[in-house]
Amino acid sequence: MDNIINFGYLIAITFFVMGIKKLGRVKTAKQGNTLAAWGMFFAVVLTVVNMDIVTWDQVIGFAFVGAAIGIYASRTVAMTGMPQLVALFNGFGGLASALVAVSYFFQNFSNPASAIVDLGGSGSMIVVFITILIGAVTLTGSYIAFAKLDGRMNGSPIVFKGQHFLNAVIFVLILGFIIMTSSGSYPVDSTNLYIFIGLTLILGIAITIPIGGADMPVVIALLNSYSGMAASAAGFILLMDGNIGGTILIVSGALVGASGLILTNIMCVAMNRSLFSVMLGGFGQEGGTASAGGEQIQYKPVGSEESAMIFEAAEKVVIVPGYGMAVAQAQHNVRELMEELEKKGVNVQFAIHPVAGRMPGHMNVLLAEANVPYEKLIEMDDINPQFPETDVVLVIGANDVVNPGAQTDPNSPIAGMPVLEVWKSKTVIVNKRGRGVGYAGIENELFGKDNTLMLFGDGKQMIIELTNELKEL
Repeated sequence: MDNIINFGYLIAITFFVMGIKKLGRVKTAKQGNTLAAWGMFFAVVLTVVNMDIVTWDQVIGFAFVGAAIGIYASRTVAMTGMPQLVALFNGFGGLASALVAVSYFFQNFSNPASAIVDLGGSGSMIVVFITILIGAVTLTGSYIAFAKLDGRMNGSPIVFKGQHFLNAVIFVLILGFIIMTSSGSYPVDSTNLYIFIGLTLILGIAITIPIGGADMPVVIALLNSYSGMAASAAGFILLMDGNIGGTILIVSGALVGASGLILTNIMCVAMNRSLFSVMLGGFGQEGGTASAGGEQIQYKPVGSEESAMIFEAAEKVVIVPGYGMAVAQAQHNVRELMEELEKKGVNVQFAIHPVAGRMPGHMNVLLAEANVPYEKLIEMDDINPQFPETDVVLVIGANDVVNPGAQTDPNSPIAGMPVLEVWKSKTVIVNKRGRGVGYAGIENELFGKDNTLMLFGDGKQMIIELTNELKEL
């Protein structure tokens, strides 16, 4: 039976690997998601058969409850709310791993409420405490990320004097607790465990609140990695407890953890930010409303009718989507605009910045949902050399990722950040709801360029009007 179970776990792991590989491309992402789901199904069934700790009616009952929650979320959460949902998923993953560790801990007590046991020299306890640490930090850190993204708390960095010192003290206390208990110099009871859990939960909050909204794509990727590492650590705990099912947790957790770290690095490179500077926080705390030269930017407003005439005369158009497009839910209307331009013989492409939106790949998913052909989505490094030959660039709800200040202003918070060089095109039309600054909290020099026109208004409504005007020309 053990051989059968192990072989089944191997199949599940294979499904996970294939699923993650297919998730790397928009065209195969749905297949990847399905494969990973089947892999998880096999893993759950095999674990129930192997452990014999719950009845099948309980499994089916909880499966229906979980499926109902999942279906409800998938049908009611808008694409603009997907980053928040991902943050919650990361938090639940950390919580599940921490609960596994806490459960294993209490199995070592004959009377968990009052017993004191010297667990010195037990290497397994190191794994338990590390699992609780990673899981708890992931839980509270993810909730803070969710609250900031969802507008339930201020998205700006929350900083105060002595903050980093306080975080360091909390971490030292946690580290000291792990070293002392694992070395046998300090006996641990349930009360001390609860204090340890409390410190780890506070640490997750403390290291996340100083991180501003502009860095949220990096934070989400990092928390995703944390949830994978927590799951992998929980797998070691299960193996120590004699459960061969820990193997699949180790492998799947390692896959998630490694891919999350790779994605985190990609995000940091895309923003020209080190992970250390992101975790220190404070980015975007002090924004401005003036240009780099200290002069107020002079906007040149344009209407949908005039914009349509500019587009009709173009041979090549590049559309730059941003989070504003997601908020306006204008992705389908953008596709209709693309189709209308192509009917007039215009070559249309989409420029995708790695950190456009609120999570990695956000714009790709939005446009794929609207059936925009994948081959039209051009990455930043490939599209930047094409801007000088582009007639018109339409920026929809993007801000910081098209800010030339990243290259021209060494004192800018985004100095050195790779951006889409849209200002090199012949004409730039920027659609914005208002004159506010971007998520980084700084003014955008692009809006004052001689070749930039501002199409103010709701993204969805403006695109509809622009498309209708093109139809009449």
